[in-house]
Amino acid sequence: MEQTITTIQETECLLKASEVARILNISRSLVYRLIHTGKIAHIRVNQAVRVRQGDLNKFIEGNRTEADPYPIHS
Repeated sequence: MEQTITTIQETECLLKASEVARILNISRSLVYRLIHTGKIAHIRVNQAVRVRQGDLNKFIEGNRTEADPYPIHS
């Protein structure tokens, strides 16, 4: 039986809630709310919550808005 050994460089980084908060410039409690409501996909390892970098990128892209090409002038 052949076994594949995966190195850290071959796996995607798992981020802590505090790291997600720092990246998004929001509070850690808001990160946990976004996770709890399913807006940010996560992985649970016992009591620890981790977010894959790819899932965080999807959240960011999904919440991105385009600039209004016709801004309202008052």
